[in-house]
Amino acid sequence: MSLPSSHNLLTDLAGVRVGHAHDARIASGVTAIVFDTANVASAVTHGGAPGARDTTLLEPEMTVRGVDAVLLSGGSVFGLDAPGGAVSLLRQQGRGITIGAINIPIAVAAIVFDLMNGGDKNWGRMPPYWELGWQATETARGGPFALGTVGGGYGATTANLKGGLGSVSAVTASGFAVGAIAVVNAVGSAVIADGPHFWGAACEVGAEFGALGLPAHLPREALRLRMKGAVPSTTIALVVTDAALTKPQAKRLALMADDGLARALRPVHAPMDGDTVFAVATLQKPMRDEVLELTDIATTAADCLTRAVARGVFEATALPFPGALPAWKDRFAGLVAAGVTP
Repeated sequence: MSLPSSHNLLTDLAGVRVGHAHDARIASGVTAIVFDTANVASAVTHGGAPGARDTTLLEPEMTVRGVDAVLLSGGSVFGLDAPGGAVSLLRQQGRGITIGAINIPIAVAAIVFDLMNGGDKNWGRMPPYWELGWQATETARGGPFALGTVGGGYGATTANLKGGLGSVSAVTASGFAVGAIAVVNAVGSAVIADGPHFWGAACEVGAEFGALGLPAHLPREALRLRMKGAVPSTTIALVVTDAALTKPQAKRLALMADDGLARALRPVHAPMDGDTVFAVATLQKPMRDEVLELTDIATTAADCLTRAVARGVFEATALPFPGALPAWKDRFAGLVAAGVTP
């Protein structure tokens, strides 16, 4: 596996655009990933309390093959309005499946619970997420995009640190591009015990989340359960490859990529989690050896998802509310600056 020659982001893959919209007052937001190429898509949900829109369409036996956009939103059930805004804008742009004189965009979505992070959730008669979904889709661009406390990750938290939005990319040994993006609002922790080391450190490329590596010794205390309690929480994510996959192969990609969450977070897939992973293949490059190359692509996607989770926490900034969780950099940035591994 190697890094692409550009930004180490999901948008390193051709035909993929990312946009964010958030509201600092409510401490929540939306991220839209828009696809400008034909694709096939699938998804898996292993959390015990998910919230999503149109994921059933993505099952291999269903008629719809691909998507126009994936929305990753805060707001819990209210955030399910976000794909409505995206669909409205995409229809205005002429996107979607044509049925008679009507075009119907396909925008699937998953949400995280960020309703207890200190923001003002008294938004009145109309929750803001339809508009945020429109704005995130409207601002979707290729090239670099912000990480951390932005978009769908704006209000995200983990058990002990501020969560956020992370993204990375990679290229497999056989030349297939893979990218991941994740909103990290986990019920558990992305770091070992109360220290700076990420559970996903073994997958880190370069210094994308501090280059502190793993601790020399893992004490038993590190395995003590650290979690928010019974508060609903979720990590939602998307992995993309430029390989030409079938829809069942995209399902396998989502299943294997989901393993990256288990390397990045402890615990994961809990009863109050809504963990959902989407997988999209943009059909640019045919595979020659489907078994071996799909395995390599999906393993790389799992590694990318592990890295994206850690990077989302690493890049986050704390919310400006009393009692808000600290960001990783609030506590440990000095170690990176000094090049120290404790």
